[in-house]
Amino acid sequence: MIPESPPGFRSGFIALIGRPNVGKSTLMNQLIGQKVSITSPLAQTTRNRLRGILTRPDAQIIFVDTPGIHKPHHSLGEILVKNAIASINAVDLVLFVVDGSTPLGKGDQFIETILAKSKTPVILGVNKADLMPEDPQKRVAIENGYGAIAAANRWPIHTFSAVTEVGLDPLLTQLIQSLDLGPYYYPPDLITDQPERFIMGELIREQILALTREEVPHSVAITLDRVEEEDKITRILATVHVERPSQKAILIGKNGSMMKEIGTQARQQIQKLVMGKVYLELFVKVQANWRQSNLRLLELGYRVERD
Repeated sequence: MIPESPPGFRSGFIALIGRPNVGKSTLMNQLIGQKVSITSPLAQTTRNRLRGILTRPDAQIIFVDTPGIHKPHHSLGEILVKNAIASINAVDLVLFVVDGSTPLGKGDQFIETILAKSKTPVILGVNKADLMPEDPQKRVAIENGYGAIAAANRWPIHTFSAVTEVGLDPLLTQLIQSLDLGPYYYPPDLITDQPERFIMGELIREQILALTREEVPHSVAITLDRVEEEDKITRILATVHVERPSQKAILIGKNGSMMKEIGTQARQQIQKLVMGKVYLELFVKVQANWRQSNLRLLELGYRVERD
């Protein structure tokens, strides 16, 4: 049930926008207090606009974690970037997340030009404060670079670390104050609007990214072929789609060792999601050049999203 909001209650949708690997997913998970978006040291981890919901006594924020905006090299990349940019005009507020450990770059400037043309209010969030260089000159140069684009666009600016949580409280206060008075959009106990099956697939993909690293970067898609919920166990059959036989060989590993490890780690994460025992069986299938095929992309659930 969705209750009636009390006096002074604020609510709205906030898009997390930025280059790949600036920490948007980690930030959303920290603000919500639970893991709803997968994270990875690799860039371009997020593929779908994933909504995470934070409900407090005074506010409800729906965070929209978007794919990193980058120069696409295939049809999948084009879809991801279009969906990220489309989010800008579909929300109440944009949190433009940048990497505070590195200087302002062309990718940030490209996103700045997009946001400057939008009518959606923007807050600039400088993440990775814990990784800022100790050298005073380098640190000041980084701060001045991001400070300049904030001043030029009259954007509020907050520096924080999504990992250590330093600076997150002032940021959250600013986000809430920037939203209008509004209703509950979702039941207070909900933390995401994505179905459980989607989260299961993402948790499997996360372990593949973590365990194979650069060997099988982003040529992987997951489909859940069957999910059977029994009294004492949830049985899951899933297929891992790759583009080349060599990637399949890496995923399987010697005597199936890599696939066994991926399955073990993913099962442990899914058990936290369903709060019960899980049986997980994984298969690997080669789908040549699936990221370039519009038909394959549709079959695997990737399409330009409409608001």
